[in-house]
Amino acid sequence: MSDLDYTDTELMITRAALELRNDDTVLVGVGVPNLACNLAKRTHAPDLQMIYESGTVDSNPDALPLSIGDPVLATGARSIVPMYEGFSRYLQSGRIDVGFLGGAQIDKRGNINSTVIGDYDDPKVRLPGSGGACEISSNAHRTLIITPHQKRRFPEEVDFITSPGYVEGREGREEMGLRGGPEAVITDKAVMKFDDNGEMYVDTLHVGVTRDEVQEATGWEVQFADDVTETPTPDDEEIRLIREELDPDGIYTGGGD
Repeated sequence: MSDLDYTDTELMITRAALELRNDDTVLVGVGVPNLACNLAKRTHAPDLQMIYESGTVDSNPDALPLSIGDPVLATGARSIVPMYEGFSRYLQSGRIDVGFLGGAQIDKRGNINSTVIGDYDDPKVRLPGSGGACEISSNAHRTLIITPHQKRRFPEEVDFITSPGYVEGREGREEMGLRGGPEAVITDKAVMKFDDNGEMYVDTLHVGVTRDEVQEATGWEVQFADDVTETPTPDDEEIRLIREELDPDGIYTGGGD
């Protein structure tokens, strides 16, 4: 535990980093997922390998990348391949352990919507769409979802499945021939996991957050683990790494000098 105050974003970064294991190969973008991966690599997972969608393999950026095409990702990378090869040779062939995802809506089975709000043929809002998210959710062995915890983001069922979670249950995903599935949803209120049926439940509550607050921000009657505990908080070294080395200008964390 840190003696320093930390932000919700810093807590999500450190908690996401704890989900990563040494020797994991992670398909990562920029922003919070990138900070989580680089934090894990500097702490408990030094052999973690980062592959970016632009095609840099085993990147070791010495500065904060501002896009997946930022030249800092090429410095020190093991190799650089075309984007097509990153998705085909690495992702679709099953060589990616972890993928990070987000979206406008995430439902109780971890299905993600980033396509439309409302009816597909007559939507209230047209969203950017999948990008590579559907491929990541379908082919990575584990996916981690990071998002603010708001009721509009957590409906019981998404309006459109852009990226499949456990579809109608774990069996539904297996019947579709998809690998892996969502492992954790990390928000600014809690960390959720998935039960044997593929339904999301609250595993840990962040310090100061109540069950009622999580329920009020969730669009279905969310289940809680029998042994719900407090989410581990960042320690001083994790906060120092984020603020002084990984994002000193607060571009993604909102901090900085």
